[in-house]
Amino acid sequence: MRKFVNYLKECAVELTQKTTWPTWQKLQASALLVLGTTVALAAVIFGVDWVFQTIMKAVYSLKH
Repeated sequence: MRKFVNYLKECAVELTQKTTWPTWQKLQASALLVLGTTVALAAVIFGVDWVFQTIMKAVYSLKH
């Protein structure tokens, strides 16, 4: 049990004294970058999916 308590104390020291946290502005900039990249990637995947759907509909319509 003592090892576990020491581990928790060391974690608290690490997070409060040794870790460098980003500023609020850097955090917001990073969040916007992630959001923008996610939206762009979703748009690309949507576009590729739409193209393949259109192609497959054309292929399947040739059978009839």
